[in-house]
Amino acid sequence: MSKSTKKEFYVICQNIRSLFNVGSIFRTADAFGVDRIYLTGITGRPPRKEISKVALGAENYIPWEYHKQPARLIKSLKKQGIRIVALEQVKGKSIILSKWKPKFPVALILGYEPKGLPKALIKLSDDVVEIPMFGKKESLNVGVAFGVAANHIAGHKFA
Repeated sequence: MSKSTKKEFYVICQNIRSLFNVGSIFRTADAFGVDRIYLTGITGRPPRKEISKVALGAENYIPWEYHKQPARLIKSLKKQGIRIVALEQVKGKSIILSKWKPKFPVALILGYEPKGLPKALIKLSDDVVEIPMFGKKESLNVGVAFGVAANHIAGHKFA
């Protein structure tokens, strides 16, 4: 399969502070066929007992890499033809997740709570998608939000 038709799915974790959330992302990535996880900034990296407790071993076989500077990584991925998508609420810019159709290969950027993704990374993104919130809270836990977004992307990956 050529690069343009492969349905590759990557995740970029930017400054995810909670090691338990990192573990959750690894485990969820396994469930939804993620090809590689990029851990950036201050995001914790395996081996850590807190990650392992939640990942249940997924951190041992899901390919991952650490990059201190996410912008450099994103620019490199873009040069490889990978579409960059930020999961963030951005007034006037973000698309409701259910209305967005992923174009592969795709890398989804996840940010830390409570601040989310830096504006510089959002500017580097090809798309910005958001999960609509109907309750009183304005956002979901990053691990849960990733599960919702991964389900949507994986539905298109394996269709």
